[in-house]
Amino acid sequence: MEFLGLVLIGCFVGLTTVLFGFGGGFVTVPIITLVDADLGQDTARVAAATSALVMLVNAIVATVSTKRSTLAHLTGRWWLLGLLALGGGLGAFAGRFAPEVLLQWGFVAYIAATAIDLLVRPGFFRRKAAVVDEVGEVSEGGRGIAAVWGVPIGGLASFLGVGGSVMTVPMMRRSGATMTVATTLANPLTLVIMSPAVLVTILTPAAIDAPGIVGSLDLVAAAALLIGGLPIIVFLRRRVPKIPEILHAWGYFVLLLAAGVVVAVA
Repeated sequence: MEFLGLVLIGCFVGLTTVLFGFGGGFVTVPIITLVDADLGQDTARVAAATSALVMLVNAIVATVSTKRSTLAHLTGRWWLLGLLALGGGLGAFAGRFAPEVLLQWGFVAYIAATAIDLLVRPGFFRRKAAVVDEVGEVSEGGRGIAAVWGVPIGGLASFLGVGGSVMTVPMMRRSGATMTVATTLANPLTLVIMSPAVLVTILTPAAIDAPGIVGSLDLVAAAALLIGGLPIIVFLRRRVPKIPEILHAWGYFVLLLAAGVVVAVA
């Protein structure tokens, strides 16, 4: 029954991957925290590592299924992508040695700070003035994210297992991107971050003795979440529902808060 429940939750993960670019981190970390609560001090570590694996696979499928015209907004952003990958590897490595309490409450604090920032600073709930590109056309992708943010974004995302969307979606929104483009591009950015993060996890496994746990990965839970999520991603990626900008932004905000609350009370 637990496996079936995770499959159903995986369907929700797939939906959030398409609609909000979460890739699984917002949902996976809280769920794995609850499922593996009996691991004690290793719970947060397993949740972050398993989340990274689920996000990587989801992000690969979502990116491959994304329209080339949308991915074109990342053309020429090699410095940003390279620094995101570097940060992803460094964050995952640091997470191997961090105390469980830091991973758990770091996740909660990160979510809380982001939520407050979204409410206090303008530019997220309502899109800023449209950005005009070099050929005089309005760009739905905005100005993009400055490369200097690559390491901080990648490092925090992989350290806590939340994926890149927590920082990248708000930043892209404030640069003038639509919610649809911002959440869609969060998937390839998550792919760049989580590829080295998962590699570090595999190469430096933690010795956790529990059924279904390999190194620090809960492979059973990951498999269940992916079984539920991947078909949803494939089906919806080319048929993304049209959601009004303001509702799309508030939906992102509400799910952000829900994830933080679940981890805080777990």
